[in-house]
Amino acid sequence: MASLRCLTTARALPRYSQARLFSNGQILRNEATTNLGTVQVQKKPVGGFRGGIVGFLFGFSLASSYAAYHLLEEYQQASAALQASVETLQLSTEKISAHVRRIEAVEKDLKALSQASASKEDISRVRAETKKLLDGLHVEFLDLRSHVWGIQQDLQALSKKNSTTVRI
Repeated sequence: MASLRCLTTARALPRYSQARLFSNGQILRNEATTNLGTVQVQKKPVGGFRGGIVGFLFGFSLASSYAAYHLLEEYQQASAALQASVETLQLSTEKISAHVRRIEAVEKDLKALSQASASKEDISRVRAETKKLLDGLHVEFLDLRSHVWGIQQDLQALSKKNSTTVRI
């Protein structure tokens, strides 16, 4: 009798399949839960042209983002290298300016010394004047010596006379 009941409900099932069945009976519940098959989801066809454009745009955006990443990385490396070069240039510029200041100080001292010191012409002129003075002193010395010699001669001549008279 149970099999007869199943047949009756199996025939009645297609009639009720369009309507929603709520049943408290065990037979109908068992029949309703049997697997009738899987429902296939209808896929929308993408199409060759639309799929190609989507693929192209995806590939292009992926490649451009990769290129932008590498470009940004190279820019950062170049910027760091430029910054290091600028710092090195600044240090060398400071060193050069310090050397220039030292050279200017030495040139200033040299100019002051050259103005204070005598030149070759000044030395030769002073040497010539000194020579003239020495020659003049030598001539005066000789004159003085000859005068003293003359006085000595006169004294000797007076002492030889042994005269008692004194000249005044």
